[in-house]
Amino acid sequence: MKKWTRWQDWVAVAAGLVAAVAGIMMTPGMGMSMMMMIVLGVLMIAAGAWSLAAPGLVSMEWILAAIGALLFISPWIGSYAGDAGPAWTSWICGAVCAVAGLWALAPAEKAHRASHGGPTAAHA
Repeated sequence: MKKWTRWQDWVAVAAGLVAAVAGIMMTPGMGMSMMMMIVLGVLMIAAGAWSLAAPGLVSMEWILAAIGALLFISPWIGSYAGDAGPAWTSWICGAVCAVAGLWALAPAEKAHRASHGGPTAAHA
């Protein structure tokens, strides 16, 4: 698989960008929600970009899914589930990233096998 072409990783990068920008745009004083959304959003962007640059790294897809899951549960961990805007942003962006990361596992495994001389779908 060619670099920078897997749509699932682009979706994860976009979700991370939305989460980080939403965190930055929040009213100062939102505390934990603001920090969690910014940090996890930036981590999603970094992991997605890394996965786009190295499409054969299966571990990066698991990391993307884990970061998405963390963002999804962050409203309960950070005690901001009662704030509708930040909570829904975290739930939606987190779910999108987790699903995109899991959805990209099969293509990442295929790219990993192809780059290391293993059997590919054409040989199976």
